[in-house]
Amino acid sequence: MLKDNFNELQIFFAVAKERSFTKAAAKLGVSQSALSHAVKTLEERLNTRLLTRTTRSVAATEMGEKMIACLEPQLTDLSHKLEAIIQLNGTASGNIRLSAGEHAARSLLWPKLKPFLRTYPDVNVERVVDNGFVDIVDGGFDAGVRLGESVDKDMVAIRIGPDMRLAIVGSPSYFESQGIPQTPHELQHHRCINMRLPTAGGLYHWEFEKEGKSLRVRVEGQLTFNLLSERIDAALSGFGVACVPEDTIQSAVKSGDLIQVLRDWCPTFSGYYLYYPSRKQHPPAFALLIDELRYSE
Repeated sequence: MLKDNFNELQIFFAVAKERSFTKAAAKLGVSQSALSHAVKTLEERLNTRLLTRTTRSVAATEMGEKMIACLEPQLTDLSHKLEAIIQLNGTASGNIRLSAGEHAARSLLWPKLKPFLRTYPDVNVERVVDNGFVDIVDGGFDAGVRLGESVDKDMVAIRIGPDMRLAIVGSPSYFESQGIPQTPHELQHHRCINMRLPTAGGLYHWEFEKEGKSLRVRVEGQLTFNLLSERIDAALSGFGVACVPEDTIQSAVKSGDLIQVLRDWCPTFSGYYLYYPSRKQHPPAFALLIDELRYSE
């Protein structure tokens, strides 16, 4: 019987997920009256109420929730299979949601996404920039981009960038007036541009390593920023010393606008990875994106 009511099932699912006939109608491109009629017809055929309607909202009944739990994986699987069939005809399509930190999004992800999107114009990508540690499952993301050391062990992780190194930098005018630090400990006597950790909320303790010895230094200064671009601008403007990814300041160091110090205390570390849950079903275009992003030395 249900195979004859596939449209009604899709409509019910859309209304239940949107919790609104108005939003579901706009999403499906049909009238609210058509949606209301379809849901009513489905409820009559099943002889049970699936939605509770009020003047302000729509909510699934207990039976409706059971129906949603049954429908969601089936409709998602069907959508992916249809997209796969389309790809067999040479056209990749689908929606991909990605979460990434500011540096990864600008320096690595976006440069690689541009040629990918030109090659596959029917693939839609939503990139959300968030410097915190996002739960990509709860957030409805297909994947995230973070440093390898930050990826949970239960995730599939694909390396998409080279090793990285942090750089300690300041302007020539700042170092001329304050002197150049010779060790990380001397940074405690300098004006440093702090970074607020997005998840824990505390200030980032600058990390160093030399000859197998690790060191964390708590620095102080007039400024605290959560954005990388602001920390770099503050260093360029002479407000103090900044700790930033080395690739972001190479041109400024080469031009003499910034001076890099304590190089021998700043080792390389694992770069960025694309990560995603192994149990999650992805749109077929996601496999193509992995191939585009995958890092090869």
